[in-house]
Amino acid sequence: MTGSLPVAFPLVTEHPMTQRLAELADRRQEAIHAGSPRAVERQHAKGKMTARERVDYLLDEGSFQELDMLARHRAFGTGLDDTRPYTDGVITGFGTIDGRKVCVFSQDFTVFGGALGEVFAEKIHKVMDLSLSAGVPMIGLNDGAGARIQEGVVSLASYGGIFYRNVLASGVTPQISVMLGPCAGGAVYSPAITDFIFMVRETSHMFITGPDVVKTVTGEEVSLEQLGGATTHATRSGVSAFVAADEKSCLDDVRYLLSFLPSNNLEEPPYIEPDDDPRRSCPELVRLMPASSNLPYDMKQIVTAVLDDGEFFEYHANWAMNLVCGFGRLNGRVVGIVGNQPQVLAGVLDISSSEKGARFVRTCDAFNIPLITFVDVPGFMPGTDQEYGGIIRHGAKLLYAYCEATVPRIQVITRKAYGGAYVVMDSKSTGADLAFAWPSAELAVMGPQGAVEIVHRRELMSASDPIARRAELVDEYTERFANPYIAAERGFVDDVIDPADTRKVLTSSLEILSSKREELPRRKHGNMPL
Repeated sequence: MTGSLPVAFPLVTEHPMTQRLAELADRRQEAIHAGSPRAVERQHAKGKMTARERVDYLLDEGSFQELDMLARHRAFGTGLDDTRPYTDGVITGFGTIDGRKVCVFSQDFTVFGGALGEVFAEKIHKVMDLSLSAGVPMIGLNDGAGARIQEGVVSLASYGGIFYRNVLASGVTPQISVMLGPCAGGAVYSPAITDFIFMVRETSHMFITGPDVVKTVTGEEVSLEQLGGATTHATRSGVSAFVAADEKSCLDDVRYLLSFLPSNNLEEPPYIEPDDDPRRSCPELVRLMPASSNLPYDMKQIVTAVLDDGEFFEYHANWAMNLVCGFGRLNGRVVGIVGNQPQVLAGVLDISSSEKGARFVRTCDAFNIPLITFVDVPGFMPGTDQEYGGIIRHGAKLLYAYCEATVPRIQVITRKAYGGAYVVMDSKSTGADLAFAWPSAELAVMGPQGAVEIVHRRELMSASDPIARRAELVDEYTERFANPYIAAERGFVDDVIDPADTRKVLTSSLEILSSKREELPRRKHGNMPL
């Protein structure tokens, strides 16, 4: 059109959100690379993954939702004013493992050496609170140098907040501590309160005071590995329940353990449709039992023969090995296994095995996991070391744990069941729902040799041939008492079964007990002999 004005087009300008998104991306990148390249390189040189690499490996791919990524310390005037990296040295959030929700924190050794300060702790407090309120497991990946010295008493008080939450969640949601680096001083107590501790050989260390302090105070010279390494805590102290050769194997084991645990105390453990016939016969169990009751056999062979597909995840495999504990499945249902191990100390109960068993029984009871106890126990360990160390008190822990447990409880007596140790090993009189015995079972106050020496002492002293007479009396005692039939007559065992039928009997027993309901007397809490 002639004489008309040219059309004015508006200038194309960048949307305000674009600039803000770019700023967010920059900040997130800064948080993702909070540790210096050199620090990351040192971490890898030690055979260790970074905090983020660990989270990515542990959780299902793409499931991690990070929280408090842009948090950083506010400890001004402490010498840290110019160093305020995002994340503050710990990565927190939630995700899934095999599709099941979990909360996680991962300490970052590349930032402040993973030392805990106020904001660091607040992040952990928040994710622990989320874990408890959502009813999902809490997994802590620990790799830190303890309290942040620059933040002083604030750091110490912040640890207290973690400990308090550990105790609140105890028996409500599974708590798993994975030690992937150093953990010293007060920092060891949060893992100690949790349900399970995992360690890695050569790279994980836990101790109250390090080698230098030990040498100064006591004069002892000890290496880091000897004092608080994975092998030490897995074999001597009993602090670590699971040990792995490397970090990836360790995290694989964490995922495997979770497959046996419910998300919280109000849920049942995960059920897996079984391929193994629940009524399968186990004839090999007959052959496993030695001809003489004084010969050992491997209780773990008994256990794996009975469980689905022979799958058994052992708990504290290298500590207190005279008692076998662990998780498996029967007809797809998760069960906790406890059994005396005749191959180690003849399967006697001592201080360490009593503590190990008590802890495991209480853990299973807290998380609705039925207990199956295989009994072959000649008694409690004698000796001044045991008595002075408190075997009475420690043995009572195992007794208390069984008596307190309300989950389905089944006892199977394979051979020796002598004295108070038999009673402690989940006997019918302490509340076991069902008790079975093999024909090889020997239920008595004590073994034949000891019983004859006490009951027939005078007769043996006056006998013309005490050795021959002792042998006769031992045979008589064995025939009369060292069998399951008197106990069966009195109802202390519910049935004497063919060992080959053990799997079939256990699966049908678990089926009837699956609807078991039992309430303890109302109280604040019992007073366990700790």
